[in-house]
Amino acid sequence: MNFSNFKSEVTSLKSRAAAITLAVASGGIVSGLVAASFISVPANAAGLLQDVRTAIELRLPKTPITSLNCKGFGGLCEVVSEKTLFYIDERARYLFVGRLYDMESRADLTAAKLLELNPDLLVANAKREQPKESQPGNRTPAKVPVSELPKQGAVHWGNKSGPKLIVFSDFACSYCKRLTGELKKAGVHVEERPISIFGASSRKLAAQVLCADDPAAALHKAYSGAKLKSSARCDTKSLDANEAFAKKHGFSGTPVIVRASDGAVIEGFREAAQIRAFAIPKTKGAR
Repeated sequence: MNFSNFKSEVTSLKSRAAAITLAVASGGIVSGLVAASFISVPANAAGLLQDVRTAIELRLPKTPITSLNCKGFGGLCEVVSEKTLFYIDERARYLFVGRLYDMESRADLTAAKLLELNPDLLVANAKREQPKESQPGNRTPAKVPVSELPKQGAVHWGNKSGPKLIVFSDFACSYCKRLTGELKKAGVHVEERPISIFGASSRKLAAQVLCADDPAAALHKAYSGAKLKSSARCDTKSLDANEAFAKKHGFSGTPVIVRASDGAVIEGFREAAQIRAFAIPKTKGAR
């Protein structure tokens, strides 16, 4: 996509805008939208994508639409124009250029799509692109020293012969639960390390999983909401080590995925294809 053409088209919309409230911050949360002219789009789900596509083509005739997705963005539609992303509401009234974050999971939804388009892009820019609210102390690095992690404190599951990913999770996190299914589909070896993002109840559940006779089975039971038995003799100091590591490296939300081979970090929910692309990075000179 010719970004200069895209910018000029957005600029042409500004003269007709009712309000412009675009927050500019490095990797920050955008608090406003660029208002475009109102177009009434029917709420018919079957014709929604075509209606939105038509509206975009009318307002941005020089912007090619590579793909359009109106599910899972809280009333917005994700528009891919070659290697560029932007968002528009389902009524095609508001256009948003920037990064979109899911505040519940602290997932960077824009980064998830960018990773799908270019698997190497997020890792290369991870340090610069993390949202500020996920960095109360230290800034999340692009890579972390996995050698600092203790041998204890982890639950291993998945494809033992697959590429290994270290996942920092909280069993009360809904996106961590969803992630387990995608990790399984990706065929990776998971080293899951619980951290207590949601407080004492999360810590208790993590201890029950870690101390179970079959921690891997207990992990999936925990995500399903099943009750787990407590173990009075279990040493949970390794959970302290997990949380100390997470705090040291700025992990303030879950899930966080770390590539075991080199310590590369991505944050938030990912689909199986994105996970697989991250787990097996492209090598220089590969075709």
